[in-house]
Amino acid sequence: MPKPLEIKVSKVNNPQTLETVFAIRREVFVVEQHCPPELEWEHEEESHHFLATVDGEPAGACRWRKTEQGYKLERFAVLKQYRGQGVAHVMVTTALNDLPADADYIYLNAQIDAMPLYAKSGFEKTGPQFEEAGIQHFKMVKK
Repeated sequence: MPKPLEIKVSKVNNPQTLETVFAIRREVFVVEQHCPPELEWEHEEESHHFLATVDGEPAGACRWRKTEQGYKLERFAVLKQYRGQGVAHVMVTTALNDLPADADYIYLNAQIDAMPLYAKSGFEKTGPQFEEAGIQHFKMVKK
């Protein structure tokens, strides 16, 4: 029986690790999903970034930031070879646990394929379907 994967998600606070986060996002969003690079790199300074590792290897990235509406979870990206192994779920849980105690309105813009992941963490679809960076999304709010 293979040993279980060790999935860790850590808050990023140094430039070298932040570059790893950006490299994962570049691979998933810009290369794989063809998102325009100029849309990918915004709000970096005010965001709280996270790096997921699997058995010590970089595997995923995400962030949250405070907006005028509340707290927004964003940029969830898992490298192709680590998908389907629970990495994204650990990232969502870690990001939610990192939010301030007064975070009463938490939301995200979910790609349609990722909606079941967020629903498992208590997010519900709200509003109409929309396009962002050429990909169909729904806004989801934490209940």
